[in-house]
Amino acid sequence: MVVLPSENQTAPVEFVLRGFSSIRELNIFLFLMFLVFYILIVSGNILIVLLVLFSHHLHTPMYFFLVNLSFLEIWYTSNIVPKMLLIIIAEQKTISVAGCLAQFYFFGSLAATECLLLAVMSYDRYLAICQPLHYPILMTGPLCVRLAAGSWLCCFLLTAITMVLLSRLTFCGPNEIDHFFCDFTPLVHLSCTDTSLTETIAYATSSAVTLAPFLLITASYSCILATILRIPSGTGRQKAFSTCSSHLTMVAVFYGTLIATYLVPSANSSQLLRKGSSLLYTIMTPMFNPIVYSLRNRDIHEAVKNCLRKRPGFLR
Repeated sequence: MVVLPSENQTAPVEFVLRGFSSIRELNIFLFLMFLVFYILIVSGNILIVLLVLFSHHLHTPMYFFLVNLSFLEIWYTSNIVPKMLLIIIAEQKTISVAGCLAQFYFFGSLAATECLLLAVMSYDRYLAICQPLHYPILMTGPLCVRLAAGSWLCCFLLTAITMVLLSRLTFCGPNEIDHFFCDFTPLVHLSCTDTSLTETIAYATSSAVTLAPFLLITASYSCILATILRIPSGTGRQKAFSTCSSHLTMVAVFYGTLIATYLVPSANSSQLLRKGSSLLYTIMTPMFNPIVYSLRNRDIHEAVKNCLRKRPGFLR
């Protein structure tokens, strides 16, 4: 049902993000915990970017895409967490309408870009394992740049469509958003005009940038698994699987958190649970990226050792 704005209603110039107001007694604990997580995310992903840039043996397609992913995680988290920390510790809950729309735009664009980058990385692993002889010819430097740039450009343009439609909505009445950032659904609920077109376009674009990459990832890993199982030696199978295990883990974490979030009931009683599940992909997934790619990655370990040898002052 569409609620038409009356003549005496004024469009809000700012929104109020309620954050975690229902558990205000935990504010200090939440602030410290999220601050530590944010520092780990930024420093961990910056470390990966620097290691790849300054280690020549990491100048490969896989690590080129990993740099893109790490840069994305830094931007993605910085778009949400600093404002969330201010909401928790300083009670600075207001955000301008323009600022709210901008936060949603970058959130949606970066989340969609991550889906495409994960799909591109799975294609890279498919070529490396299933067509190793043709891999250097197929996965060239210019192709890597085009795949990465295409992922960024496509998602930012697609999200811009939803952003334009959102900006044309009329907001009136209550201006409170029961969330810690400006997400699509809470924003639409504050509109007093017809949102059916906006919701349809948003659903279509979000489905395109999540389901299509997921299907490509599934197809790529089906071929990879079939190829690995045909390798006669156990050592060969283990070596082949180790080259894609980190990426497969990231795919499972990213899509697992998305599924966990959007399968949660939308009832008001579950709003705190929805916020908790939203934390999975806004904080936990970016934090797992440097951890997963560092724990069992010999190339990264070797790059760290080389940096420490070249910079002995780090050890003092």
